[in-house]
Amino acid sequence: MEIRILTSDWPEHELLDSGNRMKLERFGKYTLIRSEPKAWWKPSLPQAEWAKASARNEDKGQWILKDRSLSRDWFLKFDNLTFQARITDMSKHVGVFPEQSPHWNCIRDNALKSKRKDLKLLNLFGYTGAASIVAAASGFAVTHVDASKPSVSWAKSNQEFSQLKNAPIRWILDDAVKFVNREIRRNSRYDAIIMDPPSFGRGPSGELWKAETSLPELLEMCRQVLTENPLFIILTMYNLEASSIMLGNIMKDAMKSHGGTVSFGELALKQKSSDKALPMSIYAKWEKN
Repeated sequence: MEIRILTSDWPEHELLDSGNRMKLERFGKYTLIRSEPKAWWKPSLPQAEWAKASARNEDKGQWILKDRSLSRDWFLKFDNLTFQARITDMSKHVGVFPEQSPHWNCIRDNALKSKRKDLKLLNLFGYTGAASIVAAASGFAVTHVDASKPSVSWAKSNQEFSQLKNAPIRWILDDAVKFVNREIRRNSRYDAIIMDPPSFGRGPSGELWKAETSLPELLEMCRQVLTENPLFIILTMYNLEASSIMLGNIMKDAMKSHGGTVSFGELALKQKSSDKALPMSIYAKWEKN
């Protein structure tokens, strides 16, 4: 079994340096410092370079804005699409995960290769909707599911910023497992599924999610809502205790009756200041042969 490492080549983002459990990165024209628990090594750049950052957030605390020109929200381009990055208090995240850009490329490329006009994609735990926007722009009719009302609102804004107001995207505020269960009963079918579940969480009505017990069940349910000729399933997880081999094995179990190919590995960011790569998340992917 081959473990693959996928790295981003998105021009709007650069990992400038990392180390001491921190990372220095560029989003568009701004440089940010954020905590990074996987960066155990020492930084490659001198402290003077880190001091030039536009803003700093050490660990889920309030942001310290050092650049007076820095707006709390700004825009990033992916192809001809527009995603809003945003600095919010009490979170180190800015609404875009650049390490996932290889998955965005996979979504777009699969749509182009299929040449079908009736493709449907289900995005579970869809957050601020970057993958949903890419899928819609590539020709998919998208169903985007997330339990967070602010995240769904942010994703809708990204749809408008990307000039896709009339694109076929259903925005669903719901627990992912409950929604897929209802789709099974409704006999709904999708050609592709992507998901980025948390390690632990609760749905809008207090539904408990624990990845080690809930994920295999959800993948089996997802298999039941696939069309007869599906294109792919992409699973991403940010979990320090899990491994990509685990995800690959779960995916193989779920999709063994469909043939196809399962690949798995890590999503990482190449560091500009050295030959290091920063591991960000693990993934497993099933694709039709």
